[in-house]
Amino acid sequence: MFKNKYQGGAVVELFCAQGNDPVAKWKLSGGAIHKEYNKEIKGFVYCLDGSSRTVKMQMPKNGKKSLGLLQRFLVFQVNIPPDRDFSIELMVTDTDHLKRRLYLSTVHKKLSTTLWHAMIPLVALHHKIWLTLCIDLVSFTSKLFKDVAYVSLDSITVFANCRMRRIFTMRAEPKGGDEMFLSGGGLMELIPRNFHFPQDTKHMAQVLNMENPTNPEVRANPENNRNADKQVMVPGRWIVLKYNLVFSKKP
Repeated sequence: MFKNKYQGGAVVELFCAQGNDPVAKWKLSGGAIHKEYNKEIKGFVYCLDGSSRTVKMQMPKNGKKSLGLLQRFLVFQVNIPPDRDFSIELMVTDTDHLKRRLYLSTVHKKLSTTLWHAMIPLVALHHKIWLTLCIDLVSFTSKLFKDVAYVSLDSITVFANCRMRRIFTMRAEPKGGDEMFLSGGGLMELIPRNFHFPQDTKHMAQVLNMENPTNPEVRANPENNRNADKQVMVPGRWIVLKYNLVFSKKP
């Protein structure tokens, strides 16, 4: 779908809840998906409620086709209800020309991998707040599957339960270097201004990536004492969920 389209800009937009038919390119399953106006963000969102196994939205509609997305980071602007499960399934192609499945879910309690897929626990995912949730596809692919590197993102499936505002990819050229970006300090600077949340909306950025288990360095951004790095230990790996709290002041 995007293979022959320009992807050299800052972002490639995949979903926006505004407009007449935001899900025209998505396959909706489970029935409990609807569009509603959200007062907190002063705009429309798509709501996925119900079973975390059957209620889902998938892109592309035709499972035999490929998205062909090349940028490193996949970003969701999402709000997850308290005490509810939430999952994301991603299909990626690596340098061995093999398709691998990344399944990130609050259902999983520990990391497990096979040759073809990885189940990644979202044990520290924040609920009941608007998130800019950023997934480092390069990091997950290279660390979870031996001797390969990330090439492209081929499909995205989002499962209940959540409120979805926007989905997009970002290129692998964060200002200030990866260290600043992955600590949350550079994330909001890279996102186009028209993608930002309203000024009086409480929100935060949370970045998911894999760290080398033999050298699990975790750095906080010293410029803001609200920044934090949260480490979650799972067998054989460090999953480092780095985030930056952003509370915008009302004018």
